[in-house]
Amino acid sequence: MSGFVVWFTGLSGAGKSTLAAMLSAELRARAVHVEVLDGDEVRTNLSKGLGFSKEDRDTNIRRIGYVAKLIARSGACAMTAAISPYKAIRDEQRAQIPHFVEVYCSCSIPVLTERDAKGLYKKALAGEIKNFTGIDDPYEAPENPEVVVHTDKETKEESLAKILAKLEELGYIPRRGGVAVAPGAAAAGARGLIAPHGGELVSRWVEGAEKAALAERAKGLPVIDLDERTESDVEMIAVGAFSPLRGFMSSKDYLRVVREMRLENGLPWSMPITLAVSEQAAEGLRVGAEAALRARDGRIVAVIELNDKWRPNKELEAQEVFRTTETKHPGVAYLMSTGPVYVGGEIRVLERPVASPFPAYDRSPAVTRAYFAEKGWRRIVGFQTRNPIHRAHEFITKTALEICDGLMIHPLVGATKSDDIPADVRMRCYEELIANYYVKDRVLLSIYPAAMRYAGPREAIFHAIARKNYGCSHFIVGRDHAGVGNYYGTYDAQELFNAFSPGELGIQPLCFENAFYSKVVGAMATAKTAPGDASTQVNLSGTKVREMLQRGELPPPEFSRPEVARILIEAMRSRS
Repeated sequence: MSGFVVWFTGLSGAGKSTLAAMLSAELRARAVHVEVLDGDEVRTNLSKGLGFSKEDRDTNIRRIGYVAKLIARSGACAMTAAISPYKAIRDEQRAQIPHFVEVYCSCSIPVLTERDAKGLYKKALAGEIKNFTGIDDPYEAPENPEVVVHTDKETKEESLAKILAKLEELGYIPRRGGVAVAPGAAAAGARGLIAPHGGELVSRWVEGAEKAALAERAKGLPVIDLDERTESDVEMIAVGAFSPLRGFMSSKDYLRVVREMRLENGLPWSMPITLAVSEQAAEGLRVGAEAALRARDGRIVAVIELNDKWRPNKELEAQEVFRTTETKHPGVAYLMSTGPVYVGGEIRVLERPVASPFPAYDRSPAVTRAYFAEKGWRRIVGFQTRNPIHRAHEFITKTALEICDGLMIHPLVGATKSDDIPADVRMRCYEELIANYYVKDRVLLSIYPAAMRYAGPREAIFHAIARKNYGCSHFIVGRDHAGVGNYYGTYDAQELFNAFSPGELGIQPLCFENAFYSKVVGAMATAKTAPGDASTQVNLSGTKVREMLQRGELPPPEFSRPEVARILIEAMRSRS
């Protein structure tokens, strides 16, 4: 199929970037190569230095149009998501670009004002901001666009469906089912692995002469001290596990993630990745300058180019992300303990903030992807865990493996609560279990060196996106994923995946109910597959199991493999 351009136009906040991200995910799922030219990113790179006069705006649009034409000429799809307020310059691009599809995102000013987290529309209406498009600078709506979406009246999914229908009608894209590509699993290179989130695996390491020069310059920069969580965040950004993030979030990304679970460019993202500093430290930091990031052991491990500094509403963040403001919640307690000012910007990383606790199992996303490609795996299911694997976990991982080529057991080994089972104990349990009860050639044990946030449903989405970056096409979501206490419903995490349209996340969630040993069927099962009530189920509580282990008693083999239970008993005895 020939290349084409989808030109989104509409006022600020009308949903252009969101729909572009949703559409690009869907097209990639149909094996269409897509490049998105977002207005803010173009302003930062291609059109840096241009202002907002009519002449400068026209120049900006001409540059976008020229790049979009080149992309389409190569046979790909180019999407633009800039306001492009003037009809004449849009028509000029239409005349120069074959296969041009204009999508007008229509939204009323009152709705845009209500959506605007930074209050720009209110300031413009009050006269505090001049030359604001749609208020005191004109926006000329298209007269005959190929598609009109009313984002103040339609759901995102309804708007996306309109655009897809038009592209199918024009013959620019294959109809769903017309190409044998799994939803959300568009080919990433010749080996067919799922693409990283955002399309590119980020790496923020610096090497060689660049590293030496940056390390020398860092000696004279103001310093930001990292804590255990931000140390792990630096590493996860550096290796690409948090792709497409290239550093700590700016206020635009942060506000949109907190309120809508999307980055500023519309890409799904559920957790704020932020860098908090004290009042005193904030005074010495200037937007546009650099600062050194110092690990807890005193080493300078990275440099951040500051592009934003702001005071967050932590009450809002706590309520939206953790569903509570109670400091009894470990995520909220951490949030409230950090500095009152956030800073954002891209980072360049000199060295790991912390040595790997398990070097033999430490694999970056690039390494796991290479491993999967070498094995010839296309469908890989990821299993997130911060607990030993008992029979219920074994059952759901093996059930998932029946429809996949391989399983990656991916335990979180970063910061966790003090009463969680230590990572070294858990790792011994995983090793023993894999050695005795899994087909070794179908399982990869690899660590996930991130900090635990205990954000329940939002963290489940976050864990899935990260595993997509590691190369997983599927992700297991069990009951109470990333939960703590009684803050989340048993299956809230599974339900939250429905907030995104098919293909948006790009990784397929596999949702499982609580598993147990059924005395009726004589095997592991769930309520979907085994009759009987609770009296027919071997389903022990965590408290009950801990009490048995502390007494040196092995739980029933229907609940836990004896090899795993013995490791846990030994660990409890050594700690007591």
